[in-house]
Parts: sequence; C-alpha cells; structure tokens
Amino acid sequence: MLKEAVYHRPKGNFAYAYDENTLQIRLRTKKDDVNKVVLLWGDPFTWEQIEDGTWQWKIEENVVMTKLNSTSLFDYWVGEIKPEYKRVKYGFELHDNQEKIIYTEKGFFEEKKEVSEFNSSFFTFPFLNEEDVFHAPEWVANTVWYQIFPERFANGNKANDPEGTLEWGITEPTPTSFFGGDLEGIIQKIDHLVKLGINGIYLTPIFKAYSNHKYDTIDYMEIDPQFGDKETFKRLVEVCHKNGIKVMLDAVFNHSGYYFPQFQDVLEKGEKSDYKDWFYIKDFPIRKEPKPNYHTFAFEPFMPKLNTAHPEVREYLLEVGRYWVREFDIDGWRLDVANEVSHEFWREFRKEVKAIKPDCYILGEIWHDAMPWLQGDQFDAVMNYPYTNAAIQLFAENKIGMNEFLDQTAEALIRYPQNVTEVAFNLLGSHDTPRIATICGENYSKVKQLFAFLLSSPGTPCIYYGDEIGITGGMDPGCRKCMAWNEEEQDFDLLQFITKLIQLRHTNPAFGNNGEIQFIDSKLDCVMYTKSYKNEKLLFIFNPTDKMVTLPVPSEYKFSSLNQQVINDTNINLAAHGVEILSINQ
Repeated sequence: MLKEAVYHRPKGNFAYAYDENTLQIRLRTKKDDVNKVVLLWGDPFTWEQIEDGTWQWKIEENVVMTKLNSTSLFDYWVGEIKPEYKRVKYGFELHDNQEKIIYTEKGFFEEKKEVSEFNSSFFTFPFLNEEDVFHAPEWVANTVWYQIFPERFANGNKANDPEGTLEWGITEPTPTSFFGGDLEGIIQKIDHLVKLGINGIYLTPIFKAYSNHKYDTIDYMEIDPQFGDKETFKRLVEVCHKNGIKVMLDAVFNHSGYYFPQFQDVLEKGEKSDYKDWFYIKDFPIRKEPKPNYHTFAFEPFMPKLNTAHPEVREYLLEVGRYWVREFDIDGWRLDVANEVSHEFWREFRKEVKAIKPDCYILGEIWHDAMPWLQGDQFDAVMNYPYTNAAIQLFAENKIGMNEFLDQTAEALIRYPQNVTEVAFNLLGSHDTPRIATICGENYSKVKQLFAFLLSSPGTPCIYYGDEIGITGGMDPGCRKCMAWNEEEQDFDLLQFITKLIQLRHTNPAFGNNGEIQFIDSKLDCVMYTKSYKNEKLLFIFNPTDKMVTLPVPSEYKFSSLNQQVINDTNINLAAHGVEILSINQ
C-alpha cells in the first residue's frame, strides 16, 4: 500500500457539513491500491474501560466508504455519517490484498487497539454548527440560466438608441459599436426563453456606463438610458417572475468606470478631493501612461480599482447590493472580478443582501479554484469554467485524450463539497470567451455533445444567448454579435436538440442534480457515464472521434431518451461526434 498517496484534511472539500445533520468525509488513495476503506468514528467524549482498567476513546461505528471518483493517479472515497451530538472523532481503516492499516491525523497504525492508546491521534470535526453549513438557495439547483448581453439581444425601443446606433446584425461588432439592444427587447422576446425552458436570466451590467459592455460603471443606482429606465426594468422583472424566470444582475465592485463622478472629482481636485481615498492612488498628479499610477483592473486606466476597505466606499456598494434586491426584487447578483475584492467585504455583502432576501443567489466570477470563497460565508457559487474546460478540449478541440479528460473532470467534481457542486454555475461560453460553435469549427454535432454534457452535469447550467441557435464568433468583440431573430439564420435542429435536453433536465430527476454521475471505463473510444436516482438510471455515451463507433447496449437499457424510441438491437451505431442517452425506463 502506497501510504504517501493517502490524503485527508478535516475541513474544506474533504470533511464538511452537507446539511444540519449530515457530515460527508472524503479520502484520497493511490489508484487501484486500496480495495476497501472503512470510516471509523464515534463521539469524542465517549470512552470505554479496557481490560487493564484504563480508559480509551471508543470507536462506536464503522461505515464502509464508497468510491466517489477516480483519476489515473488517485481514487477518491466518500462516507456519510449523522452524529447524534453533531461532533465526531474519526479515522480510516484501509484494506488491500495484503494488509489492513489505520490512518489518522498522526499517521498510520496497524491495529485499532494501538490507535486507541493514542486518544488524540484521530481526526476531529469539533461541532456541526448550523450557521457554518453551506446554504445556497434551493431553487438554484433546478435552474437553467440564460446569459444576456443586453446591448446585443433585442432592440425593443428605438427611441432610446444611443447616437450612432448601427442597423441590427448587419455589420460585425467592434469594441465601440452600438446596436440598440435594451430591456424592452428582452421583454418582447420572453416567449423565446419560455419555449426553450429557461427559468433564470443573467444580465451583464445594465447600470449607467460609457461603454457598450457597461463594466465601466458611472452610476450604480441608475439604469443606463440606452437600456431603458427603472420602470422598464421593474416591468422586466415582473414579466420574468410571471413566467417562472429568476433575474440575476451583474455588478462590478472591484473597480468603477473612469467617468464615475467620484473618480472625476479626484482627477479634477487631486489630493484635495474628498474621494481620493476611494481609490488606490500611489501619488499625484494622476497619470494614465505608460502605466497608471493608481491601481486598476489589469492595467486598464479606465477602470480604477475601488478601495472597499474605506467606510464610505463600503457603505455605498453595500447599498447598491441592498437597493436592487429591496426595490426591484431581483433574485441574484453576479459579481465581476470577485477574487480581487477582500473576503471581509464579501462576508458583509452576503449578510446585507441575505437579510433582505434570504434566497438571493450570490455568484462570483472566479476562474480558478475558489474554495476560500465557498465556505458558506461569501458566495453561493462561482463561474465554474474549469469544469467544462476539459470537455471543450476533448469534444471540440481534440487537444486532450480520453484519460486526460476523465482526470480533469473527476478532479473538478471533487474540488468542492457536494452541496457546493450542486449549485456551481457551469457554462460553455460567455461574453469573455469565443462562441462555442466557433470553437467547434462550426461542427454542430460537437456542439450537441457539449450541451448534452453541460446539461446533464451536476450544478446549474448556463446558456450564452444565441448559442442555442448556433451563433458564431471569436473572442470579444466577435462573441458579442447581435442575436439572430430571423429564423432563416437560426439552426433549428440545434435549437430543438437543446430544448429537448432542457426538458429532460426539468422532468427527469436522474438527468439533473439528483442523479449521481459515475464514469465508466468502457475500453472503447467513447466517454460513458451513468446517472441514477431512485428507480431511474441513464447511460450517456459520447463518441469524440471522427468515425462511427459500434458498441453493445447493456440489456437493462431499453429506451433512447433523445429519440424517444424503444431499443430492440443489442448494439448501437454512434456516428462521429454523436451522443446517445439511454434509459432503463420509457
């Protein structure tokens, strides 16, 4: 047994409260090195007298752990316990074909009795405090999101078009072009979202700003006039809620725009400005070139970084968070560049927003491992780019092989506690990435594979506007094209396919978050995994190759969920870049 590969820590994604009564404990071992793991546990204050008259801590229960996932290097195990007194001391009994050892906080031992003599050697979860349990809004796990870049979705009111607005969709977008998309346009196109099966929309910033993307805020308390006004926005929220659709706004608290009045005051008055400490200014006078002498987002001089430690700045931004929830009943906040703002600020932000609307969803834009922000005291989720990266590299780009895909995906699935993964914000693309159709080389079979993977994954999936009809485009500004409303420009087959997937996610519990994903080592050129829930079991098969694959159908699967057909053959032929979803039930 390779002891060096065994790993556990009594916190984070290896030991956590799943709910108010349940602890989930994980362990890592070397791949195929251990064939059984038993979780040994008991209350820290339960002792027993042994033969020599001395007292030792008592191991009260044994739980055989389940293999949760595997990579080419490691196996990951999980056990679930419900300690009566909400506190637990525990260790692990590892079995292979030759030996049995005990793993504790202080290392490895050969016998339980030997371990018991070292009463302080076991791992400890001191107490399952209810306020420490990670709680995300219950509705999120069953939500399919649709991200809208308002300037490019639909022009519903030409009266508020900015000067120089271009004709809709005729020309390619540039970093500075305007096409007149607005809030009224979203209201007028709500039927498209309803038919698609969307029950959550994420709007990129709608506050007053200079640019077309609005990430350079001028006034956080006003709707940008080119999008409409507060009455229009209130009507949009009401229309969405009437149709069962949640509304999430995007805010930038890391930095303001260059034309933010407080920053303009600093530019005008320099050190005498009352707002000089609202920003991180190194010295005066202020310079933009060759690099700004004030902190910014990246080195962008038009996005000065806000000092969220300053009491006035903090209160201003906290009121922004409160105001749009309180006055307009929005359902969530997506927070831009969230990893560059202090943890202390986000803890306070969460308390303030949740005090008004406890089930408000708080989503942070973080592109890397975000465990420090997902402890239950800051964000409900982050934008989970790492999860889908491997799928894109395999199915779309053919940059990695099957094993690397399985490794990266398994690692992403165990990166966070299960209750965090269930509300992770999964996406294939956004306003910051090339269009998924373009990444796929406009091979829409590949696009279908990726959406089947996305929509059957644990978490809460998001579709970037227009991806459902096959819109193409490279990096910004190409990925911010106008939505194609002319049906002749839409890929109707793709639209039907994605609509069907969303319907399956809404109606089949095994398809969505209730189904536990288990990858299968198929020994074929296919990615295969099962998802099970109660009496339902689904088998997902993806062919990432350029040739047809013939493979046997396990006898228990008798129905194609995609084609709504009974399967009579013992084999199926899966086309190049094809996907099939089989069910044991019709």
